[in-house]
Formats: sequence, structure tokens, C-alpha cells
Amino acid sequence: MRVFVLLFNPRTENEGIHTLRIGDRNTILMFESEDDATRYALLLEAQDFASPTPEALDSEEIEEFCRDAGYDSKLIHEGELAIPPETNLEELEWQPEGPETEDDNLAQSELDRIRRQLEGLL
Repeated sequence: MRVFVLLFNPRTENEGIHTLRIGDRNTILMFESEDDATRYALLLEAQDFASPTPEALDSEEIEEFCRDAGYDSKLIHEGELAIPPETNLEELEWQPEGPETEDDNLAQSELDRIRRQLEGLL
């Protein structure tokens, strides 16, 4: 069966898959409908989460990946309203832009400084 999962940077060296953390387990959502997967991706994006892309894959391939990685999977039936949790993990196992370098840390500290200044203006 064809399902849709949410991937970050699909078909790149830095590809990641969206999971939900339930207890101490990661769960991959498998959507029957591309529209439902897209809607969920937009909800994630609205929460300032990295923007995932719905990708069609074979459900058996995802279930095998889950077994190998020690993850769970959950099928979201067409029309079922799946809503992301309101909070995201602070530290991700996957990094949106790849491994951080010292320059990235400097750039982030500069952005934090500017953000504090702008917040001070408000």
C-alpha cells in the first residue's frame, strides 16, 4: 500500500523523517492521503518547525525501516484529523542544515543578540 510520510530534505545527504515522541518511543506517521499529509506538514510549519515534504513510499518499506530503527508506525486513515503536539523537542536527532560548525554557532549567537535587541524595542 502506498502511504505518505513527512521527510525533511528528501533525497539529500541530510534527509530526515518526521516522528512523534510517544513515551520513550519514536512513531512515524503514515498518511493514506497526500492531502492529509500536506495539511499536517503545514500545521508543523505554522508551529515554526522545519518544513517537511510529504513523500509517497510503500508502507512495507516504512514498517521495515521502523523495525530496523526501533521505531513504531501509525497509519492515519484518509480524512482522519491528525494534529501535531503543541510542543516540539528541544534537541532533534536530525539537524535541518546538517552538522553545526563553529561559524554556525557564531552566527546563531549573533542572531540571538539581534533578537534580544528587537525584543527590547517592543
